[in-house]
Amino acid sequence: MGWLMGEVRLSHEEATALLERGEAAAEARDWAVAAACYEQFLDAFPDTEFSTELWFDVALYHKFLRNWDKAYELGKQAAARAGDGAGEPAYWNLGIAATMVRDWATARRAWTRFGITLAPGEGEIRDGFGIACVRLDPDGEAEVVWVQRVCPTRGRVLSVPFTDRRFGEIVVHDGAPNGERRVGEHAYPVFDELALWQPSETATWRAQVTAPDEADMRALSEAFTDRDLAMEPVDSITFHCKCCSEGSIETDRTTVAGTRDVLLAAPDEPSARAVLDAWADGGAGRAWHAIHAKADSGGE
Repeated sequence: MGWLMGEVRLSHEEATALLERGEAAAEARDWAVAAACYEQFLDAFPDTEFSTELWFDVALYHKFLRNWDKAYELGKQAAARAGDGAGEPAYWNLGIAATMVRDWATARRAWTRFGITLAPGEGEIRDGFGIACVRLDPDGEAEVVWVQRVCPTRGRVLSVPFTDRRFGEIVVHDGAPNGERRVGEHAYPVFDELALWQPSETATWRAQVTAPDEADMRALSEAFTDRDLAMEPVDSITFHCKCCSEGSIETDRTTVAGTRDVLLAAPDEPSARAVLDAWADGGAGRAWHAIHAKADSGGE
């Protein structure tokens, strides 16, 4: 006798073979094959005693594959069969997938059921979730930048990336920290990026500045941040091996005076020049020159 749902029928032997093949594929991290096997099984038999786990797994595998439409649809099935306890991972994964497809009502319900308190409202979530770090392109350049978290899974990039990424991007990150950065007595989690959610129109420029003392360099940084832009000295970049980057690293934010190359986040060259001119006019000995569009370079 086979398992039947609608027009889908599987014999016990076929169902068992699908589960075994899916399990082997998952152990080999072949998420596409594992997901296909489990989906075929669940089409035939969606509510066995272990189907709840399979719904979660198949939605998770599509998250790994960055197949957000499937992660969203299957994630709703997983969440519908999940328990009511706070911290249920099916709600977390659904919250991410719903955010990626911009279904804010579902995202809000998922985060709330997971146990996260959101500010009252509807539509896109734009709450204050604090400062953190995100490892952009974790399987490639793996550059760690500072972000302002705007929801449980999204952050706006506050740094001027050294790679080809941009200040002001909004990125989606996963929930488990993969390292931390310490500034004084404060520790900030480092999350791995899952996807670019919204690109930035803010370009990156490179210039050389002369700051007679530390206060002048701090004033330059503030001149950009006051305009919701950013500045980053080129020599502030640090390189770490994978093991160290995923550990706990003390971050030195000491301001250094002198002549330095800097990266500037500004929408266009005239805007960058205007900020630099205003800064240079504000203190004796301040100067800048040689602005140009930044060429791509490596990151952490």
